Amino acid sequence: MTDLYQAQRAMRNMRKAAMQRGVIALLDIGTSKIACLVLRFDGGEALADENVGPLAGQSAFRVIGAATTRSRGVRFGEIDAMAETERAIRTAVQAAQKMANTRVDHVIACFAGAEPRSYGLDGEVDVQGNHVDEQDVARVLASCDMPAVGQGREVLHAHPVNFALDHRSGLGDPRGHVGKRLAVDMHLLTVEAAAIQNLVYCIRRCDLELAGIASSAYVSGISSLVEDEQELGAACIDMGGGATGVSVFMKKHMIFADAVRLGGDHVTRDIAAGLQVPMAVAERIKTFHGGVHATGMDDREMIELSGNSGDWEKDRRQVSRAELIGIMRPRVEEILEDVRGLLDAAGFEHLPSQQIVLTGGASQIPGLDGLAARILGQNVRLGRPLRVQGLPQAATGAGFASVVGLALFAAHPQDEWWDFEIPAERLGGRSFKRAVRWFRDNW
Repeated sequence: MTDLYQAQRAMRNMRKAAMQRGVIALLDIGTSKIACLVLRFDGGEALADENVGPLAGQSAFRVIGAATTRSRGVRFGEIDAMAETERAIRTAVQAAQKMANTRVDHVIACFAGAEPRSYGLDGEVDVQGNHVDEQDVARVLASCDMPAVGQGREVLHAHPVNFALDHRSGLGDPRGHVGKRLAVDMHLLTVEAAAIQNLVYCIRRCDLELAGIASSAYVSGISSLVEDEQELGAACIDMGGGATGVSVFMKKHMIFADAVRLGGDHVTRDIAAGLQVPMAVAERIKTFHGGVHATGMDDREMIELSGNSGDWEKDRRQVSRAELIGIMRPRVEEILEDVRGLLDAAGFEHLPSQQIVLTGGASQIPGLDGLAARILGQNVRLGRPLRVQGLPQAATGAGFASVVGLALFAAHPQDEWWDFEIPAERLGGRSFKRAVRWFRDNW
């Protein structure tokens, strides 16, 4: 745990140094595409004395380079074939650098897989002086009992999501407040350590330094949920190619995250198998003709399956759109049912607002919002990432929610455990309580 804490601190310092130099790259390592943005920051000096808190590091940035390439060697959002992923990352980074006309040494990356698990922690201490200072915050974070996260797992995010001082709860940042007893609720997200190690190794092989890592589910939520949704309670469903991330936000903090190991690529595979066409043809048919609601019209709308197997009869086949929808719908329903299971486990129904926002490349299937409203609940909308200065038009769609969220994460990181000087001997406690229905008791 101590090693990880030090590694995260080192990455935080590297991020600050890169921002002071003025440029940093962002990488979304997905199953179907790898996206890279190069950001330029103005006003690096403001970051030298960076306060922690939601308004920390409010520096202006703009996108000066952007590129995407087809992902290779990634399955279920995790690196599977190192050399192939390395080549794809190099391609994306080089193209983005070329557009930015600058060289980049530091990257912040996000990924979707690695079996995320959420924990809710709490702790309390007596305030040493008259008012709360940095040391008190570090001590209260250190007083949380660390969960026994299991062998081969590492902490990816550790956010203090709520502070209470004496009888006042709901404080975002207690520093400077007068009081005697300080308590904290913290959300911890752990992932499989091997997935992080592979990511670190792969990025180093590309001659880049890793200045931060984030969960795709988390950064997609940052970019796709509007401020009110993040405050009152909402879930972001990030439907990628190989995995579907789920994050729940409340009081502007992520309080739960998990993932389903299914995504848009599985729908494409079903089409390829059902219609006996290559994956590339299946992807094109899904993009141009796909859907989940069949009407009478769809029986009459015919789709050409232009293949190139050499068998003229087979290559000239046609299928109705209704048949295509019949193949796609069961898989989409399965993904949404699995997401429903995760939201139920998280106690999502206890939040004051049950807004659900769909984003990610696979969320663009026509009619998906209607089907999701039936399976997940009434308040469903399709989300697009926030507009970011300099972002090319081609990168403003739902498929870019993660990488745009990464830009916001880089510029305004939320407080994490490693932003404070935690006494080293407190980094290894044992007991825990799972973050399932944890916030029902705390909000």
